[in-house]
Amino acid sequence: MKELERDLGLLSVLAISIGAMIGSGIFILPALALDIAGPAVILAYLLAGLLVVPAALSKSEMATAMPEAGGTYIYIERGMGPLLGTIAGVGTWFSLSFKGALALVGGVPYLLLIFDLPLQPVALGLATVLILVNLVGAKQTGRLQVIIVVVMLAALGWFAAGSAPQVGAANYANFFGDGLFGLLEATGLVFVSYAGVTKVASVAEEIESPGRNIPLGILGSLAFTTVLYVAIVAVLVGVTDPGSVAGSLTPVAVAAEATLGEWGVRAVILAAILALVSTANAGILSSSRYPFAMSRDQLAPPSLSTVSERFGTPVTSITLTGAVLLMLIAFVPILDIAKLASAFQILVFALINLAVVAFREGSMTYEPEFTSPLYPWLQIFGAASGLLLLTQMGTTALVGAVAIILGSLVWYLLYASPRVDREGAATDAVRRRVGRDVIADTESAVDERPREVLLALTKELDADRERSLVALAADTVRPDDGRVVAVRFQEVADQVPLTEERTIQSSADRSFETRMDDYAAALHVDIEADEIVSHDTKHAVVNFADSRSVDTIIAEHEPLRLRSRLFGDPIDWVVRHAPCDVFLVDNLGYEEPARIAVAGDGGPYPPLSVNLAGALADANDGNVTLWHPAGRPGTDQYERTIDDYQSALSGLLSVPVSAEPISTDGGQPSTPGVLIRRGEVSRLSSAVGDAGPLFPSPGCTAITVYPHESRRPPLGRRLLERLTFSP
Repeated sequence: MKELERDLGLLSVLAISIGAMIGSGIFILPALALDIAGPAVILAYLLAGLLVVPAALSKSEMATAMPEAGGTYIYIERGMGPLLGTIAGVGTWFSLSFKGALALVGGVPYLLLIFDLPLQPVALGLATVLILVNLVGAKQTGRLQVIIVVVMLAALGWFAAGSAPQVGAANYANFFGDGLFGLLEATGLVFVSYAGVTKVASVAEEIESPGRNIPLGILGSLAFTTVLYVAIVAVLVGVTDPGSVAGSLTPVAVAAEATLGEWGVRAVILAAILALVSTANAGILSSSRYPFAMSRDQLAPPSLSTVSERFGTPVTSITLTGAVLLMLIAFVPILDIAKLASAFQILVFALINLAVVAFREGSMTYEPEFTSPLYPWLQIFGAASGLLLLTQMGTTALVGAVAIILGSLVWYLLYASPRVDREGAATDAVRRRVGRDVIADTESAVDERPREVLLALTKELDADRERSLVALAADTVRPDDGRVVAVRFQEVADQVPLTEERTIQSSADRSFETRMDDYAAALHVDIEADEIVSHDTKHAVVNFADSRSVDTIIAEHEPLRLRSRLFGDPIDWVVRHAPCDVFLVDNLGYEEPARIAVAGDGGPYPPLSVNLAGALADANDGNVTLWHPAGRPGTDQYERTIDDYQSALSGLLSVPVSAEPISTDGGQPSTPGVLIRRGEVSRLSSAVGDAGPLFPSPGCTAITVYPHESRRPPLGRRLLERLTFSP
């Protein structure tokens, strides 16, 4: 690979960034914003410049970490993933398209001060010419860009310096007459004036000392342009009669005529036409590259990345962008164009701030030469303030932003999602964060194993099944020298009174207590036996567990019968109302199991399941196997993070731990001694039947674990677990 010579110094970076900002932001928008906020439009330009700072710093950081990647879309797609990359790509494409349309619709009126021509046909004609120029591949040279910037700055400097002595203080009266909401709406409107501040990142690979020159160039150009904008708008408001410029299509020319005469107007017209045509051409050139880049990443149809053999340009992408540009000029009012251009840019800048957080918190290699200060508070402020500003820009901007998000989401789900298997640094960062939280919860669960367990025997069992349940309960409390309370629950009909005769022990009761004493001696665990008679077994179980403050209820579980499906299974009711954790056992025997499997469902392993597996394996000198669905996503980040998570789990247990992929399509896994799986607490699932297991039937005793509601993760974390861990 050939290397690019880093020969762009700080002055070049400043020139590129300033040149990308000067345009419609000063020649068109002041009049539109003045109509909204009055004289406070001066403050609106200052506030907009300050709100751009977080995105400018974030883009500077990413540009020094990935100088070869280039482009806002690439940064967001790599940082936030294909979904938000799609939103960013579409949003930036529309923002640049709207900015190009704004430049033409706003620039033509300056041209019409010289030639008496109809506005819209001229704007459409210029747009068509620029589209054709881009199709045949004509390039805007850097020398021409420098000339344009010099002419603009000279004309604007002359205007500001020559007009300043004629500023009238009376024009600033009633400065905040339109209130805070008027100021915020105007700030949102002029936000697009600073959109070009980060354009220099696209040539980051050619900049010498990028860790120094990129942030200095971006922040320096932003500071210079903000001061220039504020000075010019302050002069513009101060030299014109109140309200005379508001809504004008040529505000700077109107002000120049009042202070500098005919030559001043000519200078402003020349600068405006050069700047706005340059902005429109750059808008077509830049925006057409976004569908092109998205197509190469399989987020858009492949035809958009087709390059013409004759012209060497992405003809389809440019044609699509040109068609959108022409439609905007023909059918959308200039104020709506300006609002939508700013709204989409605000949305993209918010994503830029979040992308930095994703890169820093994820496991992807990320080594910027420059790091943004005040991380992550500056990025959070930038994203939050941008979204707040968006809500104050009126219905048009808000509806446009929501439409872009929803449209991009639908497009991604229907078209892109089946074609891409990438994930962004944000997904990995969230997965690692969720994994750390689960590990912390698991560590707490291991440190707080149950000391007293209620073994609820709600039906007659044969000797083997009874012994299996008692042995299992004993193994759960043995690590902490706990106690098993084995209770036979007997239910009598409602019409049968509960008299003292019911408390007299039968021979079966005495035999039960004798067996429990024998189990206690054999299993080396304290076992207390009891019998309870009630009209309602499920309430009796819950009431006993509550009165004794037991840590866990263990009960045998049977497949739901038809009556249970319709009216509810008593054990399922116990699960929902128990004051503690509940283990439901599908009892196929329990004979010193050497291998305990924990079934993962695509998310992290429940802490209570891991804790139980460790206790059973420890009691039987066995090991724990972590089952996970086969065919996990093949990204290196995913595999590395999952491996790290499983290793951390292994470190919490005192028994050997291994991981095993299991096919979910009917393949038969090796049979463990006991399978432990997550239980879902849902009234709906109990009404229509048990949720089907993710893995095939293991042919062994299975324990379904239902943690008490105080242990269950909140809904938000459960959703994050599903989104980031699911295969």
